[in-house]
Amino acid sequence: MKIQALVDQIHLKKSFLCIGLDVDLNRIPRHLLEAEDPIFAFNRAIIDATHHLAVAYKPNTAFYEAFGVKGWQSLKKTIDYLNEKHPEIFTIADAKRGDIGNTSSMYAKAFFEDMAFDAVTVAPYMGKDSVEPFLAFEDKHAILLALTSNGGAFDFQTKLVEGSELYKQVLQTSKGWANSENLMYVVGATKAEFLVEVRGIIPESFLLVPGVGAQGGSLEEVVKYGMNDQVGLLVNSSRGIIYASANEDFAEAAAAKAQEIRSKMKGFL
Repeated sequence: MKIQALVDQIHLKKSFLCIGLDVDLNRIPRHLLEAEDPIFAFNRAIIDATHHLAVAYKPNTAFYEAFGVKGWQSLKKTIDYLNEKHPEIFTIADAKRGDIGNTSSMYAKAFFEDMAFDAVTVAPYMGKDSVEPFLAFEDKHAILLALTSNGGAFDFQTKLVEGSELYKQVLQTSKGWANSENLMYVVGATKAEFLVEVRGIIPESFLLVPGVGAQGGSLEEVVKYGMNDQVGLLVNSSRGIIYASANEDFAEAAAAKAQEIRSKMKGFL
C-alpha cells in the first residue's frame, strides 16, 4: 500500500488506530474453542466489529507460530480475510525479522508475496544488508525497531556510542539505505519524551507506536510530540481492545473500546 493511501484512510476514518491481533487461546471466550479454527473465529469477529474504527491491524506472529502449521493457517486466513473484505486496511506482520541478506530476502518474500502483508517489523542490529531486502518490494514497508516500549530497551538502545545514543545512530544511518522511503519506525509510547528528538532525525516518516493502553503510554503525549503534517502515526492497542470482554459480547466490547480511542484521535485530527 502506498503511504498516501494510508494517509487518506486516516483522514477518512478520523483515526490512526492500529489494532494488535495477539490471540491467546487462554483469554478468548470459551465458546469459541468449539469452532473449527478458534483463532480465526476470534480475529474475524474482532475485525468485523472494529474495521470502521481502525486503519491498520498488526498480528504478532509469535501468537500464531506457537501453534505450528495450524497457527500459520489461522494467520493466513486472517490476512486473506482482511485483504478480501477490507483492502483499504494497512496490514502489519509483527515478526521482528532481520538476518543476513539472502535470508532476509526469503523472509520478505514470505510476508510480502506469500502472505500479502503491507509491512513487517524488522530488527536493525545486523545492519543494512539485513534490512534492504525488505525495502526492495514496491509499496511494501519495513518497520524498523528504533526505540521500543519494553523495560530492556535501555540495555542497548539509549547507550552512548561515540557521543550519541544508539537509537539515534540507527535512525540516522537508516536514512541512507536503498529505498529508505519505504521505512517506518517503532517508537514505544512509554518513551514519548524521546519523540521530539526522533522527529528531529526522521520528521516525515511514519511511526508505529505500541504501548498505549495496557502498557501505560499516553496518547496525548504521543500526539503532542510525534504527530507531523501527514499525521505520521499508527498507534497500536492490542490487549486493551481485543480482551475488553471474555464473554460472548467480546466483539461489541472491543468495538466500544476502539471507539473510545478513536474518539480521542478524532479530536486530535
